Amino acid sequence: MKVGVPPLGEGPGRISPCGTMVRMSAANEHPIRLLAIRDTPLSLDEVFAAVGDPAAGGTALFVGTVRDHDGGADVAGLGYSAHPSAEGELRRVAEAVAADFPVRALAAVHRVGDLAVGDLAVVVAVSCPHRAEAFAACRRLIDDLKSEVPIWKHQVFSDGTEEWVGA
Repeated sequence: MKVGVPPLGEGPGRISPCGTMVRMSAANEHPIRLLAIRDTPLSLDEVFAAVGDPAAGGTALFVGTVRDHDGGADVAGLGYSAHPSAEGELRRVAEAVAADFPVRALAAVHRVGDLAVGDLAVVVAVSCPHRAEAFAACRRLIDDLKSEVPIWKHQVFSDGTEEWVGA
């Protein structure tokens, strides 16, 4: 019996946005390894370890940090607030990315509460068979998280003014 990948259009699978065939197998049925919205400091090591997979040839990781300026104003600090539905929306976003790309493993963690300049606000990572897929899936994950998950940023500037972003 010949073992191999069936021709396109045969067997379980579909074409990803990167143009590669996405196959479903026991090894990648549950690629979502870590999803969280938490009020404690985030860990790069935790997220990176969560997406480790021996079948992945590429892992892309994005880290969002609190910067010291925005729109020409100095940022003193900020706080993130999440709607009660945020974790469910984060899962929906993660499932869509995992369905559209050949994801071996996926993780996303967002911080809430008060943060200082330099603190980690969000860490996402995706492992895929190849680097182009990993980059594309990671980009989609962070972009969709920022645009679709109800998490709001309250910036406090050094001059005492404040601004809500995403609200």
